[in-house]
Order: sequence, then structure tokens, then C-alpha cells
Amino acid sequence: MTRPLQNDLVGWRPMYMSNARVDQAAGLRRMTEPRPVRVIAVTSGKGGVGKTNVSVNLGVAMAEEGQRVMLLDADLGLANVDVMLGLHPEYDLSHVIQGQRTLEEVIVTGPAGLHIVPASSGTKAMAELSPMEHAGVIRAFSELNHELDVLIIDTAAGISDSVVSFSRAAQEVIVVVCDEPASITDAYALIKLLSREYGIQRFRVLANMAHSAQEGRELFAKISRVTERYLDVTLDFIGAVPFDDYLRKAIKRQKAVVEAYPRSRAAMAFKTLAQKADKWPIPTGAAGHLEFFVERLINSNASLMEVRS
Repeated sequence: MTRPLQNDLVGWRPMYMSNARVDQAAGLRRMTEPRPVRVIAVTSGKGGVGKTNVSVNLGVAMAEEGQRVMLLDADLGLANVDVMLGLHPEYDLSHVIQGQRTLEEVIVTGPAGLHIVPASSGTKAMAELSPMEHAGVIRAFSELNHELDVLIIDTAAGISDSVVSFSRAAQEVIVVVCDEPASITDAYALIKLLSREYGIQRFRVLANMAHSAQEGRELFAKISRVTERYLDVTLDFIGAVPFDDYLRKAIKRQKAVVEAYPRSRAAMAFKTLAQKADKWPIPTGAAGHLEFFVERLINSNASLMEVRS
């Protein structure tokens, strides 16, 4: 009877290696492999609806819950996440794109340990990046060594190439609306473009600056009526952030309202939203197009298959 000469032959396992030891080895590998990251794009059809405020406060609220969160300021030409939080980064995403700094080197830390990738403001070249350059930014995140649970992308408003690129590369798309006719019509236009041209079929709708919970539900109903008639999409109403003077005060202090006024109505709404978002399922595999942290999704799915086998 001949014996295998090497232990690395495919499918061969020494008889003395118990199943328990194999399971333990697989478990150790899973512990050292990067976990899949929940990727949420926050976008809007028009500016002025409080989209960046939602991104910042959702990020801080999730970080306060113990999540390891990174916020990407993807409003590349008119970035203001750093301004909203009173930060003064020395470098930003423009330095990464120009090859002057790595992505790791431009990350700054905000409230509750929130990691922030700042971008530049008032830079025409950044606002006019090509889809290929957007893809380069998305791929750069795969090189990060940070252990992350959540990546939040604060996109630009409207239907520019950057909005399409970053929304499509996310797992979840939150569309922020407010009680203005232009906000509703532009949100519909954004949803229409992303669904018909790029195959995004599910959107989470958040009513911002609502004067009541009922107003928030009515805003959602307006969009739903149109999308149900003309589009093949699923809309999910995830709540309403109330109009709150404490939010304005927090903005003037350059702080997140969940940090500055944690018991305010707006802060409580963001905390509720953070808890909801934490329960959204993470895909078990790649979607077939360019995504943030796609390698972690693939590796996680492979580990899951190994456990099941």
C-alpha cells in the first residue's frame, strides 16, 4: 500500500487529524480574514435636503453603538463633511487620486471614533473625474487594512457619473427627501436612472426635516405612487428625521447632533435609523459588477461554504 508523500495533496487529510481540529483551523482562518463590510450610499435627487447631515449623524450614531464605521465624502467637488465636524485635514481624496498620498494616509478620526475620508471642495478637476477614476477610488478601498463593519458614502446630489458609480458600488442606497416638490421629482428621476440603466431595484427612503411622522409617511406615499406605476423597484420607508432647532444649533457648533444634543428629537431619530441599518442583511456574494470591498464578500462567502461542507 503506497502512502501519499505530501500532506498538501488535494483532498487528502491525515487520519489522525480529527474533524474538531479541522473545524478549529477553519475557525481561526475566519477570525483572521477581513469580515464583509456593510456599504451604504446616502444620496438625493437635489441638494439642500440635508443629505450630508444624514450621512454624518448616521455614521456617528452607528459608531456610538460600537460599530467600526468609515464615512467617505464622495461629493468630490463640493465636499463638506470635514467642515460640518470642524475638522481640518491636511490631505484629502484629491491627493490620493494624484498619487501623492495613499488612502490610509488621508483618513482622519472624528467623533465616536468615526473614520473619515475627506474630499476637496471647489476643485473642478475632482468634480469632473471620469467613471474610470471613480472605479480607481472604489478599488483603493480593497487595499485598506482597517477592520470595518460599515462604510457610509455621502454622494453628491443629482444624477452625475459619481453618484451613479458610488451608488452602484454600494449594497444599500438611502434616498433622502424633504417636503419640496423639486425634492420629490428629482428623487424619482434618480431612482428611475439607477433602476432602469443600472439595475438597482431596492431603495431605502428617508424623509428629512419632517414636521411630523405623518408628513414623512405622506412624502413616501407620493414617491411610491409614481414608482409603482412606472418603475419595477422596491421602496422601503425607513423613517423620518424631524425638523429640529437643535440640529441647526449643532451645525453652527460644527458637531453631529447625536453628539452635541443626544436627547434631541433629531438625535433620537438618527439613533433609531442606526439600529435599523444594523439589521439590514449583508449580501453573501458579489453582485457581478464593481463594488466596495468585493473581495471581503467573496472571501466571507467562501468561508461560509467551507463551514457548511
